[in-house]
Amino acid sequence: MPLPIRDYALIGDCETAALVGRNGSIDWLCWPRFDSEACFAALLGEEENGAWRIAPVAERGRSTRRYLGDAPVLETTFETADGVVTVTDFMPVRGAASDLVRIVTGRAGRVPMRSALRLRFGYGRASPWIERAHDGEIKAIGGPHAVVLRAGTPQTTQHGDCLSEFDLGAGERVAFVLTYFASHHPTPDAVEAEAALNETLERWRRWLSRCAYDGPYGKPVWRALMVMKALTYRPTGGMVAAATTSLPERIGGERNWDYRYCWLRDATFMLLAFLHSGFEEEAFAWRDWLVRAVAGDPRDMQPIYGIAGEQHLLEWVTPDLRGYLDSAPVRIGNAAYRQRQLDVYGEVLDALHQARRHDRGHHEASWSLQRAIVDHLTEHWREPDCGIWEVRSEPLHFTHSKAMAWVAFDRAVQAIERFGLEGDLDRWRRMCEENRHEVLTKGFDAELGSFTRAYGSGDVDASLLLLPQVGFIDARDPRMIGTVRAIELRLLQDGLLRRYDTRQSDDGLPPGEGAFMAASFWLADTYIMQGRIEDAEALFERLLACQNDVGLLPEEIDPRTGAFLGNFPQALSHLSLVDTAYNLAEARGPAVERGARDG
Repeated sequence: MPLPIRDYALIGDCETAALVGRNGSIDWLCWPRFDSEACFAALLGEEENGAWRIAPVAERGRSTRRYLGDAPVLETTFETADGVVTVTDFMPVRGAASDLVRIVTGRAGRVPMRSALRLRFGYGRASPWIERAHDGEIKAIGGPHAVVLRAGTPQTTQHGDCLSEFDLGAGERVAFVLTYFASHHPTPDAVEAEAALNETLERWRRWLSRCAYDGPYGKPVWRALMVMKALTYRPTGGMVAAATTSLPERIGGERNWDYRYCWLRDATFMLLAFLHSGFEEEAFAWRDWLVRAVAGDPRDMQPIYGIAGEQHLLEWVTPDLRGYLDSAPVRIGNAAYRQRQLDVYGEVLDALHQARRHDRGHHEASWSLQRAIVDHLTEHWREPDCGIWEVRSEPLHFTHSKAMAWVAFDRAVQAIERFGLEGDLDRWRRMCEENRHEVLTKGFDAELGSFTRAYGSGDVDASLLLLPQVGFIDARDPRMIGTVRAIELRLLQDGLLRRYDTRQSDDGLPPGEGAFMAASFWLADTYIMQGRIEDAEALFERLLACQNDVGLLPEEIDPRTGAFLGNFPQALSHLSLVDTAYNLAEARGPAVERGARDG
């Protein structure tokens, strides 16, 4: 049986990431990039699909863990009848090669330990060829991939595995360094484990020292920012939605997607979370990635891109992995890149608008592209689309999508009126008015007293909570108050919010999923804007209680059991946590709105 998703923690080098279980097993790692083939894939199958466990030989005992210095450096402490030992796992910021370092330290007694390294390239399918060098190094090669293991204990090799057993007493340390490189390249030089640990902790300490947040929720905000940074691909500035693929939104179901790519829907959330926290370098690197990714004909804009801006994310199913808890299929790639999602035009224009407000250089080079996007939208915003949730049913006139088209027009108008840029002001103002009138007329159900998921649907959707955030409507407007009431009644369960009712709203898939963490934070934001501060604080505390023991959040949670669901850790969940924390810090003043952040 695999571990519960909440029993994993993230380590990474800002180019890829691994998941480490509380049992000392690394069950997921893609090398050399977030979206590369996995060489440890036991998370989505079984141990035979690749894992690396370092743990006491004795199965009985307990383990606790923590991050060191708010860095993605994980320390797991095992307490057994023989004594106490810790395993420190991290990935140094990448130099000439990518390294995974594991340092085992005896704390008390004398503990028999075992290391079992099982590399399986190609998403758990292919065993590597093992070569042993004269100096004790062990090299594993499989097609384009190669790794070298340098260990402080003797290793035996069999059937593509590397095994060792050793005892540790108090104060004794053993280091393991696994280094990835392309198989046609020479073997990289070794890194010194202790020096790499100190350098990694110092790098992350310096980075977090720039954080501008000084409110009452420092620890969860810092942890969320750490996750965001760790999920950012340093060479390009793109942020993946999660470190994993195909962790299920429903156990045994088929709502299993590959999230190792960059979603435009997250653009403004990410930009503002970093800007508000004092991380301008990361914010503008994301802005630059965004401009490069969407450059070209606006007709070709996608909702998802690769971490370097790749456009083709072909979706396929691997037959070699049975899925987490037999939740098949395991998908590689994401076919949603082909969808029409009108909301992404608003997200792009809003993100670039926010960047323009904070960067007085205005990034004029992208304005011609933005004008082309808005001109394209004026001709197509009335068409149906697949919406923010990427339904695989027939396209609809989603209310949120139409409102985000208004955001695109509004931000274009503001670019002219506030920043003196050139554009078709009269036409874009007219589009604003026509769009808003249509959404207020067709997207609102007077009998229900609420905005609806899609025109005429009668269903509600958590994305409607974003309407006041983007400035489309005041949160205290009776129509928005009624919308919140309907959402609470229909989608709130045990204090957590679902995206929509999959039993009532057809999305092309079998019904059933957990509560969506980001949407629950959006509800807290709306409470703040409506003056319901105590409700917002209570909900925020409820959401913080959902974190696992090292402060990480998934995409979804089963409200009945508290089990984590969906890909993990989820960037949007952590982005939303940061945004809500800032809103609560300003709760005695005006709530922060994406459409009116100058105030």
